[in-house]
Amino acid sequence: MAGLCAALPVALPTLSFAKADTAGKTTMSQETTAPTLDFTRVFASPALNGPSPRQVRISPDGRYLTLLRNRDDDRERYDLWGYDRRNGKWRMLVDSLSLGTGRELSEAEKMQRERQRIGDLKGIVDYAWNEDSASLMVPLDGDLYLAGLDGKVTRLTNDAGDELNPALSPAGTYVSYVRDGRLMVGRTGKGQQAITPEEASDTVHWGEAEFVAQEEMDRMTGYWWAPGEAHIAVERYDEAPVGVVQRAAIGAEGTKIYAQRYPAAGTPNVEVALYVMKPDGSARVKVDLGSDPDIYLARVNWARDGKTLYVQRENRVQDRLDMLAVDPETGASTVLFTETAAKGSWINLTNNYRFLKDGSLVWWSERSGFGHLYRFAKGKWAPLTHGNWEVSSLVGVDEKAGRVIFTGTKDDVLAPQVYSVDLAHPGEPKRLTEMGWANGAVASKDASTLVVSRSSTDQPPQSYIADGTGKRLAWVEENRLDASHPYAPYMASHRETTFGTVKAEDGSDLHWMMITPKLEPGKKYPVFFEHYGGPHVQTVSKAWLGALPQAIVDKGFIYFRIDNRGSAHRGVDFEKQIHEAMGTVEVADQKAGALYLKSLAYVDPGKIVTYGWSYGGYMTLKMLEADQGLYAAGISGAPVTKWELYDSHYTERYMGDPRQVPEAYKASDALENAPKIADPLLLIHGMADDNVVFENSTALAAKLQNEAKPFEMMFYPGHTHAVKGPKISVHVWDTIFAFLARHGITGVK
Repeated sequence: MAGLCAALPVALPTLSFAKADTAGKTTMSQETTAPTLDFTRVFASPALNGPSPRQVRISPDGRYLTLLRNRDDDRERYDLWGYDRRNGKWRMLVDSLSLGTGRELSEAEKMQRERQRIGDLKGIVDYAWNEDSASLMVPLDGDLYLAGLDGKVTRLTNDAGDELNPALSPAGTYVSYVRDGRLMVGRTGKGQQAITPEEASDTVHWGEAEFVAQEEMDRMTGYWWAPGEAHIAVERYDEAPVGVVQRAAIGAEGTKIYAQRYPAAGTPNVEVALYVMKPDGSARVKVDLGSDPDIYLARVNWARDGKTLYVQRENRVQDRLDMLAVDPETGASTVLFTETAAKGSWINLTNNYRFLKDGSLVWWSERSGFGHLYRFAKGKWAPLTHGNWEVSSLVGVDEKAGRVIFTGTKDDVLAPQVYSVDLAHPGEPKRLTEMGWANGAVASKDASTLVVSRSSTDQPPQSYIADGTGKRLAWVEENRLDASHPYAPYMASHRETTFGTVKAEDGSDLHWMMITPKLEPGKKYPVFFEHYGGPHVQTVSKAWLGALPQAIVDKGFIYFRIDNRGSAHRGVDFEKQIHEAMGTVEVADQKAGALYLKSLAYVDPGKIVTYGWSYGGYMTLKMLEADQGLYAAGISGAPVTKWELYDSHYTERYMGDPRQVPEAYKASDALENAPKIADPLLLIHGMADDNVVFENSTALAAKLQNEAKPFEMMFYPGHTHAVKGPKISVHVWDTIFAFLARHGITGVK
């Protein structure tokens, strides 16, 4: 569930550069009429957002910019492209169609992709630079390739086995990956051998990240190469204690049953251990992770000199995080420092930290009540940023220039900017980007070069190369909304987004966003009210939303969102109100949004429709249960209906352990009060969902049927948590609006 909301996309470079006006925004003449933007076109190719790149990276030497670029004729298929900054030219480095075999992926890799929310993508979905900046490792269709910048592509593996989590060692000497629960390592261009023991039980895995690490902790790997390649740290986990869920992947032409080890809230987790060994598997030592076996292995990193292994150990309650310093020769560990959550809150894991050459650490913490950066050196802490705003990401640290680069909400909580602050003498952060845009950035290894991505409510994502001071050096992709842009035919009907706030019951400001059709005097419009509502997510933003909301507006609906208490980037006190109270403050705050809508003269108060997916699907149910008649109808997609059915790490972080606070779980349940739902309900779920398992919806359906309560449902055979694709997405959205029409809720034309 944690991975449902994607980060700000970085726009895709093309083979030519467009020219911008002085502000960087693009303009085009507005036609008097425009074709209706329908769902078929929204999900067709080419993508209406323009290019949609992934995995933007800069080579270790800073010369090349690489990324995965999707095709105009197939928006889900990605190829590897590279830009040489010396000659300003782009070229395709790996063509996924000509190189790929089309071999079906293993179930393990399919599920791993699902947890990364890329299950619908094709071609190349990841790659890694070699430290020599002359080649890249590219996984494709279950095999590994080494792509040189000279155009030569070498196949590294060619067999039917799994190759999970492939990696090049830091100097490119070795290729490593996981197969059949064992870590395989071998010299590049030669065969790989298992360097971890063969286990008696298939519940033991080496080199992999366990389910909750992938799904909830943003940790996709289970092994880590040391600089200098002298050692590898390797996770070993045994899932024997974890309960088995007989997950039925119901497809169109049959059903497959998977005995999935699923650590539900309040049940045993995997037994986790960490070892350090040499690349051939010798000299293996076990890392001392402490006396408590019921912990989470949150993060693992090597010191820059490879002499110390740093391990983040999180307790089961998730209110304490210890940074361990480990001797790789012996496995002995000491606690370097401890991070403790505020009372009634939890630890939010993060990747916003960097170990520096001098042994110090730049670290993100919420200890002040807001997420900020600190420097830890020689046992002492020094703040780098401060204030009632949040650092949202650490972009990089330019140690030579003494500059820390990050994104944050200092100037606008709805539009993050890129900033820098002096590492040695931090003062007020310097803003490196232009206001009026929602910004993100990636940096070269030394953080001397940036690729800044930005968008606004009326401009799809753009990207440019900048130096460490933020100075724009060249457009990577302006993504200009000229006559050649895929969205150009629909610009005449494009409607602006407006923003505002309403008050929560505790006096907090709740940010909302709204897009309306062209309002005509005397007419009242229905509202499509989309929500998520879950903790640590922000949905109201000044970034480009894509074409889908505009298509809804083209149908004659108002489109509306509001961020409730519990959402991200507003500080600990704002977020922690959801603690042991899911389905309470979020429901009240969404209600505040609905009541605000009903106060508007141009809103039809009897036609406010609420829609959400995953946590948002759960919210739909809780909102309909709490306030019968407030909403005209509700659409609940892939909902959690009983939190004891969801995984341990996510659920216990916010709700506690159900064995200790059963009353909190009972109150949060969406099943017991389901018969109170009196408004039209459409229930949607993928029938092969391994995240929010299908049982959540079947339990709800049975509850409503046994109480003779009418509702509608649409279940998708073979689809997992994210039911999407060029055709299936059209079916989903056509189903939603056909459901609304059957209940007399149609747009105003």
